[in-house]
Amino acid sequence: MSASRRSGTTDALGPEEPEPDGADLLAALLDGMDAALCAFDADGVVTHWNREAERVLGWSAEEAVGRHGFAGWAVRSADAEEVQGRLLASMHAPGRQVNEFALLTKEGGRVLVRTQSAAVRGPDGKPAGVYCAFSEVHAQIDLERSIALSEALFEDAAWGVVLVDADLRPAVMNGHAARAMGTGRTAALGRPLGDLVGQGVEELESALAHVLAEGAPPSPTEVWVTLRRPGEGAGRTERRCWRSGFVRLASPLAEEPVPLGVGWLFQDVTEAKQNEQEAAQLRFRSQQLHRAARAAAECENPAEAATVHLDFALAGFADHAVIDLVASEEPLRLVRAAATPSGAPGPSLLVSRGALPVRYAAGHPALQCVERAGSVRAAAERGVVRGDWALERQWPEGTVYALCAALRSRGRAVGVVTFLRSASRVGFERGDAVYAESVAVRIAGAVDLAWALAGDER
Repeated sequence: MSASRRSGTTDALGPEEPEPDGADLLAALLDGMDAALCAFDADGVVTHWNREAERVLGWSAEEAVGRHGFAGWAVRSADAEEVQGRLLASMHAPGRQVNEFALLTKEGGRVLVRTQSAAVRGPDGKPAGVYCAFSEVHAQIDLERSIALSEALFEDAAWGVVLVDADLRPAVMNGHAARAMGTGRTAALGRPLGDLVGQGVEELESALAHVLAEGAPPSPTEVWVTLRRPGEGAGRTERRCWRSGFVRLASPLAEEPVPLGVGWLFQDVTEAKQNEQEAAQLRFRSQQLHRAARAAAECENPAEAATVHLDFALAGFADHAVIDLVASEEPLRLVRAAATPSGAPGPSLLVSRGALPVRYAAGHPALQCVERAGSVRAAAERGVVRGDWALERQWPEGTVYALCAALRSRGRAVGVVTFLRSASRVGFERGDAVYAESVAVRIAGAVDLAWALAGDER
């Protein structure tokens, strides 16, 4: 336990001399401190010495209290006068004084400590002594580094940093994270993550809960989320990919680790992931075109070769597809030549060329495609009954997105191929149109060859 020296005595207090209640409380407070603490009276005699001071230097309270300064035991003789003078000078200096000294342990080793000392004043307001709190310099530097790291992460970090409490709500957020989520640093604090993140919030909360229960995962995790971006009227959404790392935070003051929350660090890698996906998609589509060309080369009937190209193109690209050929240019009429099954999946089926023209209304995307000799994209608008939208355009039920690519060979239009997607997919984009045009070139060549072999001079 800590010991204190009363005025007029030099013996350390012990069980034989029970202290008053106030002294017991003081002793308990001193022993419970994380910092080493000692005190001197006006003459430089040690009056207090707590357990942390004993841990750092090895000298017990009974050995320390009552000694005159540190000379001859806790500091080298050559340094004793300087150390004593700088400590006692704190009695007459304003505020706290910070110094660094090399003290001696009981075993004879040297420990560099950083001290904070200040005057202790008596009832009359005059200096009555000095108290000195000290800790090993490396421990103090470690603490300062930890604080500096925290400050830097929350001010200057180039990635998002969020402290999430045990209820999975943001407690602290840096500027980068706030900008990534489209909110202010304080506006999101204490709110559920679902207020900021739409799709993907379940996966994110599951990861945070796992870290609280089990600890950090061994490697970063990539989480796709859809952000809520409040705008005018209905909120708009934005899909992002965050590469996230997690650390569990536990209180260092508890006897057993008590989870305080999770430190979540993330970096937006959406652009890189999209580039990877586009590169993988391009490789796959190039391979499909190559495979289709080899398979079509083995077809004796060029019309069957056209359907082979269509079947290979559908993989991962669309749910259904139809091929319509030009029956007449004035007026423009199209005849269904091939189509994928509208029910169970299966290979494309040829349709007799003698069939009646498809009843496409004026302005139909397939007609526009032939007239423009270019690709045309179409999508069902919000609020429109999608079943009716597909039925009106002679497409399978459930169709929501369409992409028409013109079939042209030897400078003339031979038809149009239409790729169809349901609501479970995203709409066609410009890159999809480029791929559809590549497929259309191959289909058009097969169709033109079939006509030439049949003696059709159209």
